[in-house]
Amino acid sequence: MENTRSGSFLRNRRLESFLDTNSGPNVGETRKISSKEVARQRPKTDAFVDDDGWISTLISCVRIVTCFLTMMVTTFIWALIMVLLLPWPTQRIRQGNIYGHVTGRLLMWILGNPIKIEGKEFYNERAIYISNHASPIDIFLIMWLTPTGTVGIAKKEIIWYPLFGQLYILAKHLRIDRSNPSTAIQSMKEAVQAVIKHNLSLVIFPEGTRSKNGRLLPFKKGFVHLALQSRLPIVPIVMTGTHLAWRKGSLHVRPAPISVKYLPPIKTDSWMDDKIDDYLKLVHEIYVESLPEPQKPILSEDTKNSFEFIT
Repeated sequence: MENTRSGSFLRNRRLESFLDTNSGPNVGETRKISSKEVARQRPKTDAFVDDDGWISTLISCVRIVTCFLTMMVTTFIWALIMVLLLPWPTQRIRQGNIYGHVTGRLLMWILGNPIKIEGKEFYNERAIYISNHASPIDIFLIMWLTPTGTVGIAKKEIIWYPLFGQLYILAKHLRIDRSNPSTAIQSMKEAVQAVIKHNLSLVIFPEGTRSKNGRLLPFKKGFVHLALQSRLPIVPIVMTGTHLAWRKGSLHVRPAPISVKYLPPIKTDSWMDDKIDDYLKLVHEIYVESLPEPQKPILSEDTKNSFEFIT
């Protein structure tokens, strides 16, 4: 009798266990829900999908080739215009800016990145425009978004770039010889004289080179020397997202959103020659505060004092 009761009790326990298992939430389902919740709560580091698939790569290659062909066509057209305007240097400067506005905007339209522009009220200042530099896209944006009457400063070797280099010279943009400090100083003086004579603005990348990972590099002193000699205000242009859109050494353009922000002008009327390092750090700090965390510099003891250029 006792054995019968024990067997009945065990059968009832097995039945209860079976019913509990089937009526409760499925274990696999619980895991799926948890995964979704984790994915939903996970912070997004980028506002776009970084797709390296072959279709995305193919579209990117088509866009880059289209950009190159478009630039060749517009450069050839404006080179002809420049030749016709050889006797009128001021008009060549103006046409060089129009070329930049047309070409830069076309290239950005072809690439298709969403662009947000802020601080347009500071756009038409006669000033020294400076910008951080982390991607070829920065050059397209500078061409498009700097006002008429602005000239760039580039290394003297730019003349050897096919078509573009020759157009750069025809448009009366400025070059500097960076082979040694004394020659660079003389090139800067000549650049300032041209700016004052023709009532121009300047645009320059103060880092002196392109960042490999998007993080801000130490600034060189060239733009401070230009400001001291010309007394033009400095308008910082802060670019974010371009390093994600077109990474250094890559031929894959991604649909990353881009932001361009003009900051209020920094007056240089009262700047003094013996405080160059202070002004350099002041402007660099403005960029550090304005850039998102992934583009802020990682400063070590070695890089904190590495603001060096011409003296």
